[in-house]
Amino acid sequence: MTEGTARYRLDPAAGRLLLKTSRTGLGRKAGHDLTIEIGRWHADVAINTADPGQSSATATIEAGSLQVREGTGGIKPLTDADRASIKTTIGQILLTAEHPLITFTSAQITGTPDAFQVTGDLSILGQGRPVIVHGSINAGRLRGHATVTQSQWGIKPYSAFAGALRLADDIQIEFDIAVPG
Repeated sequence: MTEGTARYRLDPAAGRLLLKTSRTGLGRKAGHDLTIEIGRWHADVAINTADPGQSSATATIEAGSLQVREGTGGIKPLTDADRASIKTTIGQILLTAEHPLITFTSAQITGTPDAFQVTGDLSILGQGRPVIVHGSINAGRLRGHATVTQSQWGIKPYSAFAGALRLADDIQIEFDIAVPG
């Protein structure tokens, strides 16, 4: 890192890290599009606005801390029992006992504070794959998004009703975090 680089340790007290799912298949009307919040995570970010290539980011997520916050669509409202069942299913899919952490490490950062791109390695189930994060820093907020395609990590998207209801392969990651001033 060069002089002029600001370093930050970010965590849930600073903002939210969300996963957003969508449904597909003939039975998609029965299921819910979910907003899942990651409850325990931290990120170490170094920002150099004069030379973005000198910036870096790492993040660690506790896979067992995912909580369903909202379910939209569906035939009936999402219940607390549904939320508990989904949390159990997530733990089974992500094998949280064997792989308790999901990590991200940046490899390259390009752009400006208004529109930047972070290319890095996302490790899920002990397998690293490239991911591109798009973001911006504006008015003290770090906001952005990325698309994670589950099958790239060998994850078969959840399905029910003999496959008539399926979770879409792509999951959106969104973040909105206050950057300490």
